[in-house]
Amino acid sequence: MKLQSLLKTALITGALAVSSSVLADNFPSKPLSMVIGWGAGGSTDIQGRVLANVMSEHLGQPVNVINRPGAGGAVALQQLVNSRDQGHTFVFGTSMSVTFGPLATPTNFDVDSFTYVAGVTLGQSAIVTGADKPYSNWEEFLEYAKANPGTSYASQLPFDRLLVDYIAKKEGLDLRIVPTSGGAGMAPLILSGDVDFAYSGGTHSGYAKTGEMPVLASLADDRLVAFPDAPTLRELGYEIDPGEIRVVMVPKNTPDNQVERLAEVLKLATQDPRFIEITEERILMPVVYMDGDEVHENLSNQVEGFKAVIEELGGLSS
Repeated sequence: MKLQSLLKTALITGALAVSSSVLADNFPSKPLSMVIGWGAGGSTDIQGRVLANVMSEHLGQPVNVINRPGAGGAVALQQLVNSRDQGHTFVFGTSMSVTFGPLATPTNFDVDSFTYVAGVTLGQSAIVTGADKPYSNWEEFLEYAKANPGTSYASQLPFDRLLVDYIAKKEGLDLRIVPTSGGAGMAPLILSGDVDFAYSGGTHSGYAKTGEMPVLASLADDRLVAFPDAPTLRELGYEIDPGEIRVVMVPKNTPDNQVERLAEVLKLATQDPRFIEITEERILMPVVYMDGDEVHENLSNQVEGFKAVIEELGGLSS
């Protein structure tokens, strides 16, 4: 009887193992959801929709884009934290939402709350202005802003609000902050001249080369690929490194095999001409492939850097 019991247990265990293996091999077994924390029309959304199409072809299932704008990407990340749809739901978004967001506002997540599948793009964020403004470079802008208290700034993220507060304190500027929701909300304000300057995560790529949205400064670690004349913040004397990565994240408990499958597909996507075209030709960002461990290490280091800046400022603006 004991032998029969052991054999029965072994058979059940083996069957479960085979079943799990079959499920793993069948991933994805249903349509996937790409959650984007920004509204339609911004650079993250434009790029994400092409990425979703490429991924769908490799995965053999539809990848549906769901926009969940709000709180600098935090609404989408909060949805991901609460998701039990392992692997079938993921966020495509900006690293700032997960590195700086939790430092600025109460959230149910931090940088360690997710599994990072891969990075696919290095951000080319910038400080931009309008074509009708009486300045065309950073030095001229500072001269204007110092002479004109109430110079207006369009802010999209808790992070870029920290950035402009840091610059304002260092330069003695009196700014008027105008909140916006993503690049699609920022662009009309800059193009119409209703605000003087703004943060842009990538939307400027559609306007800067025509002269409609001049780039004043690079927020990447290096000068922007498409706008090499714009100096970095370090070059301008600001001790802050806001380099950004566009990443794919899944819930923390997503099985390794599913993460690996998504990573394989993302690596293929970074080699796909359609993704390269929309990224490097349309939104003017360099395509990269960065594995999940490297992404996590980079983001963790950035969190520590932001904490130091917040301490220097004596806290965050309300």
